[in-house]
Order: sequence, then C-alpha cells, then structure tokens
Amino acid sequence: MPTLTRIAAASIAAAAAVVLFAPTSAIANELPQQAVPLDEAIEALPVADEVRDGYSRNKFRHWIDEDRDGCNTRNEVLIDEAFVAPEVDEDCRLTGGEWYSYYDGQMFTEARGLDIDHMVPLAESWDSGAYDWDASRRRAYANDLGDFRSLVAVSARTNRSKADQDPSTWMPPRAEARCQYIAEWTAVKTRWGLTVDPAELDALREHAVGCQEVIDVEPALAT
Repeated sequence: MPTLTRIAAASIAAAAAVVLFAPTSAIANELPQQAVPLDEAIEALPVADEVRDGYSRNKFRHWIDEDRDGCNTRNEVLIDEAFVAPEVDEDCRLTGGEWYSYYDGQMFTEARGLDIDHMVPLAESWDSGAYDWDASRRRAYANDLGDFRSLVAVSARTNRSKADQDPSTWMPPRAEARCQYIAEWTAVKTRWGLTVDPAELDALREHAVGCQEVIDVEPALAT
C-alpha cells in the first residue's frame, strides 16, 4: 500500500520509520536482502562523475501498458497511490479519487493536477549509468512498477520545480518529507545500480543526518 506508507511516514514524522527498498546488481553483494540504516546504504553507493553526453528523453520509452490491461504506467501509479480510489472506466479514464503529494503536503481531487515523478529523473539516471544500458532496460526503468519508490504521484508544480535535479540542488519544499525523499532516492539508485557524483553524495549525507529510515534492498531484474 504505497500511498498509506507515504502518508504514514509523513504523518508520523520520522520517529522510527522503516522504509522498505531495493538493492541493485552493483551493490547486491554488499547489501543482500537485509535492512540497513539509511546512512550505510548511502555509503554503499558507487561514486563516479556524471556522463550527460548522448542523453535524450526519447531513449526512455514511457508511459507503456506493460500488462495490456488498458492502463498505462501513469494511470497505474495514480490508481495505486490514490488516497481515495478513483473510478476507472473501460478505457482507463479516472474520475473522482483523492491523492496526497508528499513533496509539498497538498491534497488533490483531480488526477490532472498531478505529475508522475521519476524519483531519480531520467536525465539523472542517464548521467549515473543508464547511458550504458540497452533500450529495454531504460524502458523498464522509466516504467518501474516493481518498487513503489521509483515513481510517485506529486503535484505538477513540485515535479516541474525539481526537473532533473539531484538532492545537491533540489529538495522537497515540505521539510518533513526530506528524510523520506532521501531514503527513496537512495533506494532507487541502489535498486538500479546507479552511481552518485561527489556533490550528490555530500548532499545525501547531509540531509540524512537525524533520519531514522531503514532500507531493505532488492535488485531490479536484468532485462
């Protein structure tokens, strides 16, 4: 229940939250299927300079309807993360429903007010290792429904403010969301075996101070 997990984390502040996450191939041997404190998960991330050469958003095909049920990835996330479930017609049009944008604490009663944010933006993933992936793995990343931290329904305003920035230059405006955000960012980087650059690593360390999140890692499957 991703929405309940996110809202519970937001409501309870960060006292003793346990946030479940996933490792990836690069770190799977270091963090095998076990819960580790956020700071340890951050230190396990491989560090490398970013590579932006050759990036195009078109190299990450989305939103797809992988299970062919008529709902694409965007709508699957909206359905899954609804605080109050919307009605879904045979063409996967959503009506009604309520959503909580944990980045800024806003509630929405219309799906059109929300964007689906790639927790680690597509451009950032390219910079951090996706430049070396084939098209099928980039598509899997862009539509990752296997871990609810990968994609999150948030207000369009905060998503567009974030754009392709990492935590060294952007954090959610709602201060109470930041431990959760750093944990989810770290989880996605870990899940997909992505690197961090030195400034990003420093920011993760800084923002993780005082956070109680625990990360349980599980690698994304090879494609």
